[in-house]
Amino acid sequence: MSLSRAMHTLCDDVRAIFRNDPAARNLAEVLIYPGLHAILLYRLSHAIWKRRIPFLPRVISQIARFLTGLEIHPGATIGRGFFIDHGMGVVIGETAEIGNRVMIYQGVTLGGTGKQKGKRHPTLQDDVVIGVGASVLGAIIIGKGARVGGGAVVVKNVPPHSTAVGVPARIVATRDPTTGLARREDLPDPEAEMLRGLRAKVLELEDRLTDLEDATSTHHGEHHLSYDALPDSLWNTLDDNGYEEYNLGAGI
Repeated sequence: MSLSRAMHTLCDDVRAIFRNDPAARNLAEVLIYPGLHAILLYRLSHAIWKRRIPFLPRVISQIARFLTGLEIHPGATIGRGFFIDHGMGVVIGETAEIGNRVMIYQGVTLGGTGKQKGKRHPTLQDDVVIGVGASVLGAIIIGKGARVGGGAVVVKNVPPHSTAVGVPARIVATRDPTTGLARREDLPDPEAEMLRGLRAKVLELEDRLTDLEDATSTHHGEHHLSYDALPDSLWNTLDDNGYEEYNLGAGI
């Protein structure tokens, strides 16, 4: 990479920080961002990596990891205007490919799913945003302008201009790139379905309990008389057979 091109790339990376981070107030503050340090050291190690110089690129990447808390393999391909916000814990694998104006947050992993050879890490196209703690795994493609929610685990391709959340990640919305309007996808909600099922069961049990109470009340009214309602002839019979035994009962 020529010095002129390297300076243009550096300027793009700095402008990306100002564009995406409202806390970036001046150039002096931006120049001490660990994310910027990690990117600069990555670009140096990547330039050496492309010249097939052994060992030294990995040394530089390990120094960057020690200083910044970010691990970017020198073999990864990263475009211009790349911004890592806060950055601690970010891991980017060897065959990862990142387009222009991509933004990722702390704790993001662009990793593989095993020990396969060849392309085994994700591709992030232009203008992608990856949320806090998300894991994007395997040789998948995150389409242009797509967004991945915090904590998501993405193992399948994400279409352009869409939003993926969850574990495993699902598409919950798509955006019109010209108008910016979002359309939410109609996805199943297992928790909501479970709550609706529980509510229906409670209502069913309440109805059955009401029916049992009505049946018990009807049975008691039809087959049981209070003491005051008993005829005198029955009282005389009870007196002859022992009033105390009857008095211990609940009626007839």
